[in-house]
Amino acid sequence: MNSGRILLLGALAIFGGATTTSLLAHGNVTPQAVDTSALPDIGTEWLQKNPYSGNATAIAIGESAYGQNCARCHGLDAESGGIAPDLRYLETGESGDQWFAERFRHGSSHDGKVYMPPFGEVLGQKAGWAIRSWLETRHQE
Repeated sequence: MNSGRILLLGALAIFGGATTTSLLAHGNVTPQAVDTSALPDIGTEWLQKNPYSGNATAIAIGESAYGQNCARCHGLDAESGGIAPDLRYLETGESGDQWFAERFRHGSSHDGKVYMPPFGEVLGQKAGWAIRSWLETRHQE
């Protein structure tokens, strides 16, 4: 084997190892807190309809919260690369709100495998509806 070929194989091994390490390093991710103090209070009982729909403050908070807590699986700008549902196609209106609230609050698991952790108690209702408000701005038919 010539030295150029050995050098190339060595570089590929190093690059491949670095790539594998970064992919495997995802591991457990801690949810990031969301400052919702600028939003109107909505109580502690979970609502079935988004109270912040169209609220510019909620949309800004939701965009940041999504980027910190949701984008790693659902994709930047809510455009999924296939790991999790593409939330741009989430139904609008009250039925979409109900589906979102259920998943956000309780997560999703099948056959003992967690596909989405529950965020409801961790981030709270105000953060959830802020994220939903931002997602509404990304909606695609």
